[in-house]
Amino acid sequence: MPNMKALLTNMSVPMPIHKKLPLAFRNNLIKIKKRQNCCGHFGEPGC
Repeated sequence: MPNMKALLTNMSVPMPIHKKLPLAFRNNLIKIKKRQNCCGHFGEPGC
């Protein structure tokens, strides 16, 4: 299960919202597809 602190830290990256939301969506899809807690893109939103 992903850590809530890590989620909040990754979502606070200085990045425009129009880039942050698609990255979070993509990274969460990767985690679901691989059935893992991390997508492999450390520090990106959604990872």
